[in-house]
Amino acid sequence: MADFYRELIAVLRANGFEFLRTGKGSHEIWANRASNKQVTVPRATKSRHTANDVLKQAGLPKKF
Repeated sequence: MADFYRELIAVLRANGFEFLRTGKGSHEIWANRASNKQVTVPRATKSRHTANDVLKQAGLPKKF
């Protein structure tokens, strides 16, 4: 199974998101100050559906 974490973080960074803090368990909180949005990213993003859901919450189009 593929790991989408690195690609997901690259897309978020390219769209102005920055690492804010660690969350509970193996999650991270990323924020975009320009759009005032925050998303929770699991460190073990193994599903393309989860990766696309994070992008949707960030207001970005599907990539995976």
